[in-house]
Amino acid sequence: MKILFIADPLEHFKIYKDTTFAMMEEAAARGHALSFAEAGQMSVEGGRILVSACGVTLTGNKNDWYRTTDSQRLPLTAFNAVVMRKDPPFDMEYLYATQLFTLAEEQGARIFTSGQALRDFNEKLAILRFAEWTAPTLVTSNAPRLRDFVRLHQDAILKPLDSMGGDSIFRVRPDDPNLSVILETITERESRTVMAQRYIPEIRDGDKRILVIDGKPVDYCLARIPRAGETRGNLAAGGRGEARPLSPRDREIAEAVGPELKKRGILLAGLDVIGDYLTEVNVTSPTCFREIMDQTGVNVAGLYIDALQAACGH
Repeated sequence: MKILFIADPLEHFKIYKDTTFAMMEEAAARGHALSFAEAGQMSVEGGRILVSACGVTLTGNKNDWYRTTDSQRLPLTAFNAVVMRKDPPFDMEYLYATQLFTLAEEQGARIFTSGQALRDFNEKLAILRFAEWTAPTLVTSNAPRLRDFVRLHQDAILKPLDSMGGDSIFRVRPDDPNLSVILETITERESRTVMAQRYIPEIRDGDKRILVIDGKPVDYCLARIPRAGETRGNLAAGGRGEARPLSPRDREIAEAVGPELKKRGILLAGLDVIGDYLTEVNVTSPTCFREIMDQTGVNVAGLYIDALQAACGH
């Protein structure tokens, strides 16, 4: 297969933990040809969706880990699979990229995850499709409603809808002397929609990342445990990752959500579960392959490439 990875610059990869690198490494080991481009290198010319892509060879070295060829202008249909792995934020440029993906799919390109699914499944709002598995949640830009929600539940999490890695997440209580300024800041004075969720104290035991591949959960999750004095378990916020077998509740949630993800054409998703509650459905560039692989020996990247090959008829 010819596989194009669209991601952030290769020189920014931290290969000891990077999920996209784990995918590339597994694909290369199977003899697949790798190419790379950034989302901004796509264009529409003569009605076709083209991309300036370079070939990538992995060297096996830790530091100088890749070699690239000169880039070529190619249609997305020249690849057996296009794997979208650009990190959020989901800004207008990201939206434009998903729209180009949809046009390319109409021309026969195979995109994972599809442009339509990336648009439909905002990583925060997607949980609203599965409300029976979530904690009390409010989505609004209205500061008085947010204040009422905090007063009702006494302890709440506020977060923007377009970020990742725990960025700009606030834990608030009704008596917080900074509550007003926090509401002003996170909503940009009621011009930005945000999500409020009842605080789930089980975060102390970890914010669990459950990987769902082709509608089926991987048998181990990664519990991201907050460091002392921190509310966020995200690894990017200093959390510690601990691989664990799925609990019965974890599996119940994943098996309820998985078929809908598969129906929507989402080959890979990362469900975030705190305690007994689904808190996010990550579809843009879910991570934690490497941590689970290193701690359990389960070849998660192999499961993903298996699914990618099957989806492409290989």
